[in-house]
Amino acid sequence: MKYLIVGLGNIGDEYANTRHNIGFIVVDALAQATSAKFSIGRHASVAETRIKNKELILLKPTTYMNLSGKAVKYWLDKEKIPLENLLVITDDVDLDLGVLRMRSKGSGGSHNGLNHIIETLITTDWARLRFGIGKDYAKGFQVDYVLGRWSSNEEKILLPKIDAAIEMIKSFVLQGVDRTMSSYNNK
Repeated sequence: MKYLIVGLGNIGDEYANTRHNIGFIVVDALAQATSAKFSIGRHASVAETRIKNKELILLKPTTYMNLSGKAVKYWLDKEKIPLENLLVITDDVDLDLGVLRMRSKGSGGSHNGLNHIIETLITTDWARLRFGIGKDYAKGFQVDYVLGRWSSNEEKILLPKIDAAIEMIKSFVLQGVDRTMSSYNNK
């Protein structure tokens, strides 16, 4: 059984370690924890790993955030992965810093990466793990905020939450989205 685990972010040094790239950061941490190595594939950096008897394709789209659906659709089709085995990890300004929420489906809200995946797959019925980055910005400065780097105080909150996100991904793969939501969403 295969799973596609997608971390959303933007490629390039100017975006490294920014709030908008938390999906990349989480998937990189999962790859490191399982000794997986990324290589360049079509529309994405790709790594393969296993959790128990489950095969995971880890994906970091190289299409930039606003075209993430291209990479997701290509790899779902290529690896013949059903939608119920797709998990997308993304930043969320509507959640306080470090709050983690898994959902089995839903809108993309104001998130262009999620919205492009929805447009490309023509459905909202796939799991997403939203990683709260907070909204500590003045009106009109959301773009600067999400593309900004983490402060040292934010990093202290962030690091243990990355480990918690990895545990939620493992739970999604081994126990499914419903049990994962029940176990983790209210912690």
